[in-house]
Amino acid sequence: MEQIDLEMEALNQSLNDPKVLEEYAKPYDDYRPRLLPRIFGHILVWCGNTVYGRTPSYLKFRAVEVIARVPYHSWDSAAFTFLTMFYQNEEKAMSLAKLSRFARLAADNETMHVVVISALASAEQKANVLVHTIIPMLFAFFYFWVAYWLYIFNPRDAFELNYLFESHAFEQYSLFLEQNAEELKNKPMTSKYLKWYGRTPTNQYEFFKSVKNDEIIHRNKSIEEIEKLGNRG
Repeated sequence: MEQIDLEMEALNQSLNDPKVLEEYAKPYDDYRPRLLPRIFGHILVWCGNTVYGRTPSYLKFRAVEVIARVPYHSWDSAAFTFLTMFYQNEEKAMSLAKLSRFARLAADNETMHVVVISALASAEQKANVLVHTIIPMLFAFFYFWVAYWLYIFNPRDAFELNYLFESHAFEQYSLFLEQNAEELKNKPMTSKYLKWYGRTPTNQYEFFKSVKNDEIIHRNKSIEEIEKLGNRG
């Protein structure tokens, strides 16, 4: 059963080409978010590195992905809130509906990351319930409401915070692939959930590479949403 957006999946696969990836990332590599998103972004990254270390690992990725799916639910909830006020404004309603569609697709994508990486982590490393389950849930609760209220008062801040978090995730996956390439290529990839979602990587290297591509797509899409706000303004 295919759960993916075909256009997004085609983009993901194209990013396996290093030159295409470089060109895709370049326009937003030097983007500088405003102060408030930088403060919250620094808090999230610092807390994550403090609890899980700076070195990427299966269990760190599980925690990251529990948190990474949250802002998309926040945006969808905020858009739903606004739709109760602006349903008579067709143009506004359409822009909110489009954001909701992207947010739901991104949330489904991040949920796939959580489920599949959790299964991989359980086979690779021993988890601590407090550190690897409860703390990520607390982070996620905090992040949900931060992202929700940022969107309510200034959507740009919400998108910029997501840009920072997804940038960090992209860097972590890139480092993980660089440090463990040969080992990951020798580990077969089997996952019922991943197959149901619509991806069929043959090994863990291909899987984590696709996840890395997802993160750069989400990073760029966050800034593209800001640009849409500017066009509407």
